[in-house]
Amino acid sequence: MVFVIQQLQNNDTMAIQLKLNEFISSSRDASKRLVAIEDLSEEELIVLKKYYTKLAKLAEADAELHTNHSIDEAKAVHESKKKVTSSDKK
Repeated sequence: MVFVIQQLQNNDTMAIQLKLNEFISSSRDASKRLVAIEDLSEEELIVLKKYYTKLAKLAEADAELHTNHSIDEAKAVHESKKKVTSSDKK
């Protein structure tokens, strides 16, 4: 029984990793090196953690962090992604 539960958890973990990989790879601005982050060494993960910790501190200092984003802005981002996707298919 424990083996079955562990196997289901492994499948769930793999599915989540694949979904995150798809999300990262589909984002134009995301770092592609994070797609295979589970293959990095502990030292490499520590370096990345320091980078994102610094990025989070910079975001906290940014006044725009607490502003609302508009529906128009979301539509503009969506349209720009559609243009990139359609040009990639050509």
